[in-house]
Amino acid sequence: MINRLTIILFTILLSQLSLSSLLAQFQPGAKQIALSNSDVAASDDIFSLFGNPAGLSRIESRQFGIFYSPSPFGISELANGYAAINQPTNFGSFALGAMNYGFNLYRETRIQFGYSKIIEEKFLFGISAFYQTLSIKNYGTHNSVNLSLGGIFIVSNNLSIGFSLHNPLRENDYSSLTTNFRTGISYKPINDARIHLAVFKEINFPISISSGVEYDILKFFSLRFGIQNNPNTYSAGIGINYLFLQLDYALNSHQDLGLTHQIGLLINFSE
Repeated sequence: MINRLTIILFTILLSQLSLSSLLAQFQPGAKQIALSNSDVAASDDIFSLFGNPAGLSRIESRQFGIFYSPSPFGISELANGYAAINQPTNFGSFALGAMNYGFNLYRETRIQFGYSKIIEEKFLFGISAFYQTLSIKNYGTHNSVNLSLGGIFIVSNNLSIGFSLHNPLRENDYSSLTTNFRTGISYKPINDARIHLAVFKEINFPISISSGVEYDILKFFSLRFGIQNNPNTYSAGIGINYLFLQLDYALNSHQDLGLTHQIGLLINFSE
């Protein structure tokens, strides 16, 4: 067991840039991952805090969410979990979240605070700041502070354009918090369906294009599909909405690393 963990840690250290690039493209939220994170223009739940913070303004009441990926690519040591809660006010929407990733030899933790406000009814703006700790056994601990910015422009009831910028305060070329930018559109051809398209660019890596489709086949049941290149991944998922609860599941397939399962739960508190 120790040898396996040592190999995993050594692999992470050797490929930190490529690993962080892969994880950066898949921000938390089972719904978001099922759509290959193509829904940057349609962010509307508490996981917007980590993706496009502008989407926090679309949450009408307090919402609590948890997300868990128990064994990314079949490796339990890469397990990661997120939790967040928001509070809408007359001055905008505030949110607080946390993240835990890794195992006892390699661990990343994060505390994140976000704020979003609707400007002139058609434009939503959001910003979040976080404090992240990277701890590697026998190698020490490194602390980082960074930001995320996001915006959503509502063109019409059926069309929106969005963007997000992450980690603009880049420390150096070897930082695990790589600067990346995502922009995209979301279109609603009919009431029960939405189509997403997004472009993702990270420093030192090629452009990645993703698209996704979600369809409410029943009042309380949704199907989701997504696809992305660089790297080539395919994703799918379901959403179940009942009363104040929303349960989401996603399955992501990487061309080289295999399958990853994710699950998320949202709890909506009425005012």
